[in-house]
Amino acid sequence: MSTTVRAGRRRRRGEQPVVPRAEFESYYGRPVIKAPSWAAPDIAGYFFLGGLAGAGSVLAAGAHVTGRTTTATALKVSSLASVSLSAAALIHDLGKPSRFANMLRVFKPTSPMSVGSWLLGAYGPVAGAAAASAVTGRAPRLGGAATGAAALLGPAVATYTGVLAADTAVPAWHGVHRELPYLFAASATAAASGMALVVGPTSENAPARCAAGLAALADAVVTKAAEQRLGMVAETWREDRAGALLRAAQLLTAGGAVTAALFGGRRGAAVASGLALLAGSACTRFGVFAAGIASAEDPKYTVVPQRERLDKTTETTETTETT
Repeated sequence: MSTTVRAGRRRRRGEQPVVPRAEFESYYGRPVIKAPSWAAPDIAGYFFLGGLAGAGSVLAAGAHVTGRTTTATALKVSSLASVSLSAAALIHDLGKPSRFANMLRVFKPTSPMSVGSWLLGAYGPVAGAAAASAVTGRAPRLGGAATGAAALLGPAVATYTGVLAADTAVPAWHGVHRELPYLFAASATAAASGMALVVGPTSENAPARCAAGLAALADAVVTKAAEQRLGMVAETWREDRAGALLRAAQLLTAGGAVTAALFGGRRGAAVASGLALLAGSACTRFGVFAAGIASAEDPKYTVVPQRERLDKTTETTETTETT
């Protein structure tokens, strides 16, 4: 770079702008966007239960193929119960069962809510068929096909709620639209692994212990990446109720994974670690939900990122003009 260009940059830094720096303020300090009207027990619970169901079907299929029949059956029943409760939570938040049915009248690929509704509509019956066949022992071929279908749909069921949340204008969710589905995937895997440890015999829980360790590692890495990307909005992930929940999630998930790896061969330790993983996953979903609501209610988390983006754009423009 030439001396002339560097000198020109120094002169530009010393100049006073003719137009004052843009300021972003909300009207009387009121929120810039409307916070979601979702109820935490319903929607955060819907997030958690859907993740448990979807990831549980994947682990159930693995147990089914490898001959771990007790664990496979328990996970199939768990996934059916979880998706049923998840749908009930969603319908309760919607207010009327007919509203869920109305969402199935049209398939809109660009709408995460529409895609999610159809996913639940397709996943529920195959999860039910897989569980029914496993419990009764009837129609094993049909049950095997349903188990495979549920496993194929499971990852989408476990993660689409992350896409749904990130598709909103809520700063703490939209700002991590790349990371949030991966965080939900890791959290769902931790929950399903925990369920396998709780309901399955210790002789069959080696894959669940391995999955728990990988899920805990992925959860920690993705959470760190999300906080870095959010910048100052990450305060909502670290403070108040959301911060307490997410710290508890990290401790429970890591503690559950370590306990499972070291002592998972003992029944009591396996159950304790499984419950910790389940609780950690629930805390993750409720913590992310609380962070989103907090970021929507405080106008600074909307206006300051706008100011930062403007500053970066201005700096880039000045650099381009100078060079």
